[in-house]
Amino acid sequence: MSAPAKSVLNESKQIARAAMLIEMGARMQVLESETTLSYERLIRLYKEIAGKSPSKGQLPFSTDWFLTWQENIHSSLFLNIYEYLSKGVSLDSVELLTKAYRLYNEQVAAAEIEPLLSFTRAWRLVKFVDAGMLTRTKCSQCGGQFVTELYENRHYTCGLCNPPARAGKSKSAGALTLH
Repeated sequence: MSAPAKSVLNESKQIARAAMLIEMGARMQVLESETTLSYERLIRLYKEIAGKSPSKGQLPFSTDWFLTWQENIHSSLFLNIYEYLSKGVSLDSVELLTKAYRLYNEQVAAAEIEPLLSFTRAWRLVKFVDAGMLTRTKCSQCGGQFVTELYENRHYTCGLCNPPARAGKSKSAGALTLH
């Protein structure tokens, strides 16, 4: 089987995709996974767009972050938007992810809350769900769908209906507060 012929048009689309991902804050591992551009090309593009070298180091590979109180609420909001869009619009995976992430940011801005979910974490969340490491579970009290481990019990109660003792006590601007 021979390699596909190089296409200037395809390369242009890949550069545009990488540029959009960089502007949304994607890390190098996301760019490498979601484009066909070489690592060297991505580095040059990243430096040109971001004005700095990309962050070094591995991406976090634990589902725990998505399950803590405030982070779970943000992750659940994003994942619900993502799942809703995936059922109604025919988009490729990157377009779906970027549209869902933009909508997530609009929602947290409207609520005057700091966005906790970075684009790279949103990408990782979708990968965890696709791999069957995380899922959505319906809250037995409010009926909302929240990010949970795969085998969460049927009587799951979300962090909004049953917040931890110290939840919502933060004085920092943009944090979730409970009334």
